[in-house]
Amino acid sequence: TVESSETCWRVIMSTLQWTGLLLLAAFAGAVVPFQSAINSNLARGLGHPLWATLASLLVSVLVLVPVILALRLPLPSLGFISKAPLWMWAGGAFGVCFVALAVMLLPRLGASGFVALALAGQVIASMLLDHFGLFGLVEKQLTLSRALGALLLIGGVVLIQLGGVFERNVAAVG
Repeated sequence: TVESSETCWRVIMSTLQWTGLLLLAAFAGAVVPFQSAINSNLARGLGHPLWATLASLLVSVLVLVPVILALRLPLPSLGFISKAPLWMWAGGAFGVCFVALAVMLLPRLGASGFVALALAGQVIASMLLDHFGLFGLVEKQLTLSRALGALLLIGGVVLIQLGGVFERNVAAVG
């Protein structure tokens, strides 16, 4: 019937939308090691990780402004800007923190080590944000299955970071 085919079409489109969102999220995660590795090289060339952080953020502005202009986005509300709580402006500071620490730590930990540890921190912080519904997020209780999933991810981080040490010790004994 027409009604069942419309329902089927809606399910297909919804699945495609979710698949697209999942792929975009995976892409967002995939660019992190590239950004960090490139910025680490930039830090060596510029002489300090904070210069590379500044350069990276300036390039972000230079890329973002033309995109905003091309999309003809309206200017933000001055009323909102003047009334927004201070915590809403902290995202920029967190961005600086992430970029600067990535530049400093990636050469020492390697790309996989840095990303794995950053992911562990993100998982833990995300679960706390969700559990308490902080910053306007919808509350998602910390359940046993969610905690177990986080522990499995963190276990993977440990294997990624310490796996080489374990394998060398086993080879030395054997």
